[in-house]
Amino acid sequence: MQSISEKIVAGLEPKLDQHGKPRASTLHYFSGATLQGKKAPAGFAVRVTAAGTKAFVLFHRKDGKGYLETLGRWDANAQGGSLTVRDAIVKADRLVKDFTKGNREDPRPERTRRLQDGDKLDGLKIGGAFDPDADEADREQKHPGLLDMFVDRYCRKEAQLKSADQYASTFRRLVAPDIGDLPVFGEGRLRRSHVVDMLDEIEDENGPVMADRTLAYLRKAFNWFQAREEDFTNPIVKGIRQVGTNSRDRVLADDQLRDLWTALDLVENVPACYPRFVKSLLLTTTRRTEAALMHSSELDGDDWTIPADRYKTGIDHIIPLSAAARELIGEKPAGANGNSWFIFTTTQGAKGFSGFSKAKRELDKAIAKVRAEAGREPMPHWVLHDLRRTGRSLMSRAGVSADHAERCLGHVIGGVRGVYDRYAYLDEKRAAFEALASLVDKILSPTANVEELAARRVQA
Repeated sequence: MQSISEKIVAGLEPKLDQHGKPRASTLHYFSGATLQGKKAPAGFAVRVTAAGTKAFVLFHRKDGKGYLETLGRWDANAQGGSLTVRDAIVKADRLVKDFTKGNREDPRPERTRRLQDGDKLDGLKIGGAFDPDADEADREQKHPGLLDMFVDRYCRKEAQLKSADQYASTFRRLVAPDIGDLPVFGEGRLRRSHVVDMLDEIEDENGPVMADRTLAYLRKAFNWFQAREEDFTNPIVKGIRQVGTNSRDRVLADDQLRDLWTALDLVENVPACYPRFVKSLLLTTTRRTEAALMHSSELDGDDWTIPADRYKTGIDHIIPLSAAARELIGEKPAGANGNSWFIFTTTQGAKGFSGFSKAKRELDKAIAKVRAEAGREPMPHWVLHDLRRTGRSLMSRAGVSADHAERCLGHVIGGVRGVYDRYAYLDEKRAAFEALASLVDKILSPTANVEELAARRVQA
């Protein structure tokens, strides 16, 4: 008789494909296996992802059709989970009894039912299971969203697109972090301004071609859903953007920076790392994804090296951290493994921060409250990338040469000089970032500046 145990599950590995690489998902069946007097029902299996994450599943049939239902993740995964082996067997046995007794007439897993029926549910989100922090087993447990339905129902089944994986990857990397948590219907639903902001951020960080491609993918997904659901209004209209024409020149004024810093100290319902993350964007003049993925392995004393494989220019970019920027890094997250962790994290260092859109909306509310209480007009619309542009402008204001400031931003120096000048300019960049931090400090403390000037006049 086949047996199963915690040790056996721990030793399961994904199978290899024809190229010798781990398959995305491997099923190991344990039908009839026993553990502590509990017998696993037929169809009970352990699914192992390419990354080694394990989840318990149950394969069952109804009217000749097969269904694979996820029961939950193994609690001994590195990322955690909710089920021991015995708990999973008990849950599978209970599910089989429900089918037998007729307590559950629809045999389809809830996620499958929603994808196939396309029913409009309260709480339906744009991204749904396209959570950038979720692995495959996690996504099985999440309610599918509009984009999940489009990829699974249209891209993979109806049209059988060869580019289905590319659609899914684009949605997961670029769309879900910005608008994935927005509802499709009701209060707070997705609006055109959300899409425009997202495309601006994508263009700033990934270039205009990627922004345009993402727009094309979204337009196709929204058109498909609109044809199925008459109550859905497609926020994408003709002329919403043209490649390369959405350049922005927004720079935050001094009073807006003060309001931002005040709001960051007051904002609620955001991860604890978020205020530090936002402040770092200004003090390091980096793009949001570059800062969000800052890793302990990239830090050497006061120098932060963003590796070429995740920097826009494809060249290692060294940022000498000012004292103010260094303070934002903080201590090693509680629960982090070894000496390797992401600096801005909500997962004990396992993954970098990614919930940009939801946190930004909470921050905007806090800024609005600060300005309203002071009797001032609402703050003009802004996006996180504006902080990089603001930092560059402040460097010029602080007397930093244009050449050094451009190198601080990682811009490639063109022409013959760019080819032959291989000097790293670390000392000049360090001075520039310290000058930026000093000016920001003065902007945030205008009263102290006035007192200092008054003291100087008295001495004169």
